[in-house]
Amino acid sequence: MNRLTTLLSAIIVAATATAQTADNFNLGWQFAQNADTAKMPELWQGVDLPHDWSIYTQPDRNAPSFNDGGYYGTGVGWYKKSFKSPKLTEGERVVMYFEGVYHHSTVYVNGKYAGRHGYGYTPFSVDVTPFLNAQGDNSVVVRVDNSQQRNSRWYSGSGIYRNVWLRRLAPVSTTPEDVKITAKTDGKVTVEAIVTNNSSQEKTVEVKAVAADASNSQSVKIAPHGTATVVINLNVSNPKLWSVETPNLYKAEVSIDGAKNVERKFGLREIKYNAQDGFSLNGKNLIMNGACVHHDNGLIGAAAFDGAEYRKVKLMKDAGFNLLRTSHNPPSEAFLDACDELGMMVVDEAFDGWRTEKTEHDYHELFDSCAVSDIKSFVLRDRHHPSVVAWSIGNEIIERKDIRCVYTARMLKKAILSVDDSRPVTEGLCAWDRDWEIYDPHAEVLDIAGYNYMIFKHKSDHERDPQRIIWQTESYPRDAWNNHNIVANNSYVIGDMVWTGLDYLGESGIGGWRYKAWPQGESWQNPQWPWHGAYCGDVDITGFRKPISYYRDIIWNGENASESLHIAVREPNGYVDSIKTTMWSTWPTWDSWNWQGWEGKPIDVEVYAPQGSVKLYLNNQLIGEKSVEKNMATFTLNYQPGELRAECGGKSSNKLVTAGKPAKVILTADHAPYKNDGCDIAYINITLTDKDGNLCAMASDEVSVSVKNCELLALGTADLRDSGNIHDLVHPTWHGRALAIVRLPKNSGASTVTVKGKGIAATTVKVK
Repeated sequence: MNRLTTLLSAIIVAATATAQTADNFNLGWQFAQNADTAKMPELWQGVDLPHDWSIYTQPDRNAPSFNDGGYYGTGVGWYKKSFKSPKLTEGERVVMYFEGVYHHSTVYVNGKYAGRHGYGYTPFSVDVTPFLNAQGDNSVVVRVDNSQQRNSRWYSGSGIYRNVWLRRLAPVSTTPEDVKITAKTDGKVTVEAIVTNNSSQEKTVEVKAVAADASNSQSVKIAPHGTATVVINLNVSNPKLWSVETPNLYKAEVSIDGAKNVERKFGLREIKYNAQDGFSLNGKNLIMNGACVHHDNGLIGAAAFDGAEYRKVKLMKDAGFNLLRTSHNPPSEAFLDACDELGMMVVDEAFDGWRTEKTEHDYHELFDSCAVSDIKSFVLRDRHHPSVVAWSIGNEIIERKDIRCVYTARMLKKAILSVDDSRPVTEGLCAWDRDWEIYDPHAEVLDIAGYNYMIFKHKSDHERDPQRIIWQTESYPRDAWNNHNIVANNSYVIGDMVWTGLDYLGESGIGGWRYKAWPQGESWQNPQWPWHGAYCGDVDITGFRKPISYYRDIIWNGENASESLHIAVREPNGYVDSIKTTMWSTWPTWDSWNWQGWEGKPIDVEVYAPQGSVKLYLNNQLIGEKSVEKNMATFTLNYQPGELRAECGGKSSNKLVTAGKPAKVILTADHAPYKNDGCDIAYINITLTDKDGNLCAMASDEVSVSVKNCELLALGTADLRDSGNIHDLVHPTWHGRALAIVRLPKNSGASTVTVKGKGIAATTVKVK
């Protein structure tokens, strides 16, 4: 028996007869891909969850996932793990709770079929109690089938990529999904719990709810194998509200006969929305500065480590966003926890498509049998999160011209309202031709109509339907200023969500510019190999903010932006090759003044500022002064090396300095302290500088990484045309940067990451 199995067994056996436990089940698994589990034991390897096997494959231009899936491998994978049975009393149950498996998963316990699940983004539970060996060794095997390609328009990943929990439920118990918390801004809280009696005897139990300084209880009698709904009212004194500025959270506990069953965090907040007054949070009008985000975590693929999900949300918060749309699927629980904690509103989305396919094996194969249960499961899971301000039932539905889709929209909305009626329902509507007004019956179903790239229709739509509330659920990055202007000047348009906040894997080539020597066109027109991701994000795949991020932040937040004055340089057309932009791209623009070989030739400098006039200096010599228009002033000058900076309203911008040869490696770790549960990760930013500490912004020198007391998960860059193996210990930098991601061990001391470059001394960072 391994150490983890021993520990898990001890935890389970030590639980009281009435308490409910939920233990992390991530560590100590075995994995094999496309293996005969009985005949090829040598193919099994030890893994810990979360785990995405696709990211460990080398991108291949012939991969079945093709352009959509980033050319990564897929197939069939097997997971297995051994564990000890607890000694159960009559009516107790052991349930495995999977937060997400992509996809078509089948669970076997001790060789017997125990359950299956189709959709890769919704959670599911498997009651393993009937299959356990009493007080003996047990095995769980999970088969994951992602072989039917293509089944997604973006990188899905493959495997048990989110957390797994082993729940031990008392004979009379409730679960997190069966607890509903309704919280008002005046401190009135209602806790509604469905309590289940799994025993063969009638039970009378005391159900108690506690939140902050408030508590109350209720006695309930439950028939054998029956359920009862308990409603408990609480009054929290001196309530502190949840908002994007002050994300105050409370904790509610539900106990049965004195034993804690469920613990949930929640927030006190109120949302209102109408066409006359717009959107308000706790009585304060608020404009939605939003972004769409896909579910992957860049270099580590779909693996939803809690730390990776938190970092993703923080990157968006730091970039000035206050709303994220989870395009186009339910996110991880850790993602929503981070949104709650950091003050980020969420449009929680269910599906990319309904009954008509976008790719051959996508959700349309499951829709009729699973859509209602899937949409309810994610709403039941997520309804306690104050960050969730809307439910989305779909995106760019292919069958939108078939009037029967209105019935489908009503069906999905009804399913949501049956378990949560406290939030509006929305959907991303679109038109790929001149037809738009014909979708009015569909839009009428929605509380807020989502417009994908159709915001130019807002004025005529408002004249036709003055009560329609609109937000743009997808927009082009280059339209940032125009979209803000529309939202700021029309109360019935409550926000804009750019496509996208972060670069992501799959949809290869979207948002990238095209040099003449590269494949041309959009990703759906021509394969874009070796692109294996989308470059349309404000923030790149390693977490570094692009110039468009600073520009958008200033447009939306003005003087309150993270940098209210920022300069960047447009790459000269022809510096590398002639440049063409694409639908989701902006011109390649860099925080760099390293343009060797372009001396004496004209180059454009962009300065982003809230308002006023901007002065640009090169080597402390005034180049010129220009008024800010649409939050930007553009200067054209002849390039010469040195230092570039700007001034506006008494403020100084970031400085761009021509760097010499790479001479140093600078390492910075993302956060501390780290958890010691074996499931935490650390991001190590790698930067090449010259001897004076200036970023070598055009460097592509190789760096090598060695680690001690941790596991290197990935080493790579933001270059989405680099199809090299991110699991190698050596990798070239891109624009002077790289990123290493390590998994930290359980219950151990400090880990170290050491990086060196060719001819550059090694630098070590300690992580603990």
